[in-house]
Amino acid sequence: MAKTTSQDSQATKSTTQAVKPVTMAAALNSAMRDALTEDPTVVIFGEDVGPLGGVFRITDGLTRDFGEERVWDSPLAESGIIGTAIGMAMYGLRPIVEMQFDAFSYPAFEQIVSHVAKMRNRTRGRVSLPIVIRIPTSGGIGGVEHHSDSSEAYWTHTPGLTVVTPSNPTDAYSMLREAIASDDPVIFLEPKSHYWMKEGVADQSRPALPMNKAAVVREGTDVTLLSYGPTVAVALKTAKLAEEEDLSVEVIDLRSLSPFDDETVGASVRKTSRAAVIHEAAQFGGYGAEVAARVTEREFYHLAAPILRITGADIPFPAPLLEKYYLPTPERILNALSTWEWEV
Repeated sequence: MAKTTSQDSQATKSTTQAVKPVTMAAALNSAMRDALTEDPTVVIFGEDVGPLGGVFRITDGLTRDFGEERVWDSPLAESGIIGTAIGMAMYGLRPIVEMQFDAFSYPAFEQIVSHVAKMRNRTRGRVSLPIVIRIPTSGGIGGVEHHSDSSEAYWTHTPGLTVVTPSNPTDAYSMLREAIASDDPVIFLEPKSHYWMKEGVADQSRPALPMNKAAVVREGTDVTLLSYGPTVAVALKTAKLAEEEDLSVEVIDLRSLSPFDDETVGASVRKTSRAAVIHEAAQFGGYGAEVAARVTEREFYHLAAPILRITGADIPFPAPLLEKYYLPTPERILNALSTWEWEV
């Protein structure tokens, strides 16, 4: 069957048939299954992604159904995984690789930053690398360091990489399909705490958004919460609690961390005149700093107060029993919002 290249056809496929609620894990599995079925150049490999189906079982059943020539286990060597994917992509394949845990991607950092991100520029556009690098990310599972990191700032700081993260099963399916169809490399960050969140994938009232667009997931008038990945659910809980204090909170799911959707974010901030960024990574030098600076530069005269950042602490990810004190919570967010002078 011919390779799917149209975003519109992917969106239509994911929205025309009503299905029972599925988990994000199942949605990601379906996206890869459909891509393998439609495009013979798609291959999947990584640590334990074959017969085991991955440590989170995201690739469950794919080796059984497509064979070890399409879906297979790699050695435990992340740099080798990415180096192999580069060669495959240069010769016409579309590899999807898994880093198993966020911090496990660090041994592959040099390959990703020096080669994956730069190949198109290095060859003046003659060589593209259609590679999807799937990275389970963030906390919320009672893991320890190397299993709960949030490294999005490393990737968004690297020109040549598209960096996206879904917050729900619907986006997990449509965004992964679009990432696989892209001719440029995509860092696909999967919030592991949401793997078992259930939601109807196809029974939606509107087509899936392109993966480079942010989504207004809750409208409000007093303040904009800018969130992504696992913090979208936290922002929505915050907005619900804020109603008790007569505070109307708008929640934005950024979805695409790079490129950044200035249009959607700017329109929201101009409406509310206040904004806060939420992420699990440490605050100093974190992704929220770039968002705050970017929005301030563009919307300065619409802001009634400085943009806040509610983040993880500036320490390595703590032991499981301390995780609840590290991660942003609705209570922490509301406390931060209360520090503003609201009589302007």
